[in-house]
Amino acid sequence: MQEFDFYINLKKPTLGLYVRTGAGLPDIVDQGDWQLNGHVWQSELSPDILKGLEANGHAFQELGA
Repeated sequence: MQEFDFYINLKKPTLGLYVRTGAGLPDIVDQGDWQLNGHVWQSELSPDILKGLEANGHAFQELGA
């Protein structure tokens, strides 16, 4: 089962970002705004998040929504 890194946006703590483990942050984000918050397994993610990861290599999620 695949594992993913999970980052939290320090300026907007309700915004999360998933990337493949070890891939680092994508170029589209300001790396200073993000902090690694742990790891999640593929089985813990929704189908929509998994689609984004497969298509783009990353996926954003509004937390608490």
